[in-house]
Amino acid sequence: MAPDEILDFARLYAENCSGCHGAEGREVRRFRSADPVYLALADDQVIRKMTANGARERRCPVLGAVPGDVNRQADRNHVAGIRARWSRRGILDAANPPSYSAKSAGNIFGGEVAYKTFCEGCHGPGGRGGKKGSSITDASFLVLVSDQDLRTAVIAGRPELGAPDWRGNVPGKPMSDQDITDVVAWLVSQRTPGPPQPNADSNSAHIRSPIMPNETMLSRAGYS
Repeated sequence: MAPDEILDFARLYAENCSGCHGAEGREVRRFRSADPVYLALADDQVIRKMTANGARERRCPVLGAVPGDVNRQADRNHVAGIRARWSRRGILDAANPPSYSAKSAGNIFGGEVAYKTFCEGCHGPGGRGGKKGSSITDASFLVLVSDQDLRTAVIAGRPELGAPDWRGNVPGKPMSDQDITDVVAWLVSQRTPGPPQPNADSNSAHIRSPIMPNETMLSRAGYS
C-alpha cells in the first residue's frame, strides 16, 4: 500500500518513518518529531509541508505520489498522530515563545553581539567550534541549512545533544525574538558566495540544494 493511502498513524510511521527518525522519533540526525518544544512552535501546516515535499538533501522522500500536496488525508493523519504521541500540553504556557518564522529582517551587527552573549560559550569565538559545540560557521555546513533551519535550531535547541532551547543559554535570560532573528542574520552573513545556496526564504521548510549533507556535521552542530 502506498504511504498516502495509509490512514493509520502507527502503521504509517512504522513503515515509512521509523527507519530514519527512530521508533520513538528521537533519531538526532532527522526531523525531531518527538521534540515537544518544536511541536508547540511549528503549526500543522509547517509539518504537513515537510511530509508533502520531503527533503532531498536529507534523503527524506515525499510521503506520497504527488509532491507539495499538503491536503492529503494521510498527511493530516500523520501530523495528528505526531502530536498525539509526542506533544506535551502546556509546555510553553509559562513562556513567551518567539515566533516560528522571522517577522522582520535581522541586524547582522546585533546578531554578532547576541551570538557572543548566548552562543559563544558552546560554539566558540566566531562560531568556529568550542568544547561543547562544533562549528556553526563552517562554509559547508551553512550551505546545507536554510535560514529557517537555523532559526528552528536556535529556538528549539537540541536537548538530546546538550543544546538548550532559547531559554537556557544564559540562566534567567531567555533570548528575545529579535535576538534570535539577529543571530540568524549574522550566521547567514557568514555564508560564502559560490556554492549552491539554500532557499533564502525564511519560511522554507527545507533546503533547495543538490548537495547531500554530511549527517555527522549536521547532528553534531545541533541541526537536522
